[in-house]
Amino acid sequence: MARKAAAAMDGKSSELARAMAEAEAREERLRQQLEAALARVAVAEEAEERLCVQLGELEAEAMEEALEYQQHVRALSERLAFMDGVLRSSGLQSGVAAGGMH
Repeated sequence: MARKAAAAMDGKSSELARAMAEAEAREERLRQQLEAALARVAVAEEAEERLCVQLGELEAEAMEEALEYQQHVRALSERLAFMDGVLRSSGLQSGVAAGGMH
């Protein structure tokens, strides 16, 4: 009877050891998956930071181009108004003063 109890205990012990080894292996796989996920998150964060910097640079460039365009339009408007004034003072009627450009 003692032998049967000892054999049963050995069977339980080996079953527990096997279950523990499986749990450790599963834990190691999960740890590796977590580390891989954290590495992907770090790469994604770096990419996001680079994109934010690039977006900021593009926004600044767009604003600069818009201001230059606005200045150019203003200069052309002033030039057109000046030329219209010259034409009026010379007695000629400009297309702008006559009802628009043709």
